[in-house]
Amino acid sequence: MIKLVTLNNPRMAQAYIDYMATHDVVIQLFSEGEGQFSLWLDNEAQQDFVLSELDAFLHDPSNPKYLAASWSVKNTQQPNLQYASPKLMTMIKERAGPVTLGMMVICSVIFVLQQIGLGRDIFAALHFPATQPQHWQLWRWVTHALLHFSLLHIVFNLLWWWEFGGHIEKRLGGVTLLKIFVISAVLSGAGQYWVGGANFGGLSGVVYALLGYQWMLSQYLPSAGVRIEKPIIAFMLFWLVLGYFQPFLAIANTAHLVGLIAGVGLGLSDVWRWRQAS
Repeated sequence: MIKLVTLNNPRMAQAYIDYMATHDVVIQLFSEGEGQFSLWLDNEAQQDFVLSELDAFLHDPSNPKYLAASWSVKNTQQPNLQYASPKLMTMIKERAGPVTLGMMVICSVIFVLQQIGLGRDIFAALHFPATQPQHWQLWRWVTHALLHFSLLHIVFNLLWWWEFGGHIEKRLGGVTLLKIFVISAVLSGAGQYWVGGANFGGLSGVVYALLGYQWMLSQYLPSAGVRIEKPIIAFMLFWLVLGYFQPFLAIANTAHLVGLIAGVGLGLSDVWRWRQAS
């Protein structure tokens, strides 16, 4: 199930649902509270067609064809309007693939072990390589991204990992997501180590790489189906800049910046490669 858009008018949304029903597309409407309603697509294989039709609908919702669609379906099906929220676990599973979900489980298990007295041992085993012998312990170049040091830290990172990583995996596959994870973990970790040593961890450098990757594909290769909304880009860039000016939190700012640059580079590389192949 894929979230398409949030609207504040359920009747307007129902008109679009009815219109898409005439094309054999099933869309569900859920209440998000405070007068907001979200549209969810059941079959992600129909996403490109649905998003194209949604854009046309939002530009001209009063077009007579939508009213005609409502009349044509009202006697053949029950209204799709629902006021219950989608189940959390169903939403999580349907929005992400095995790589996304697996990484969330691994990070969560490691975090729990850190909280029950194994924090020092786990950090010692997984932190970024800080000595010459550790440089050859190749797992350390990526496992630092699995370490988190507070509940807020892991919740923030896993939510964005699920949002960005899940979308990329669903559209481009787990191999692409793993490629971005490994390369951005290595580069963002190296950048952060260079400016501040090995006392850091977390998925945030990878998250910013996913942001940069989606940004480039959304901008330069929309046919790939990897989309990201501009307000999300603005929020993440604002948070990145804010990290350099606040004195209260220990934030791996260089990891964020290098991760973003790595993601942009990977995105542009894939755009060029796929354009050459087409």
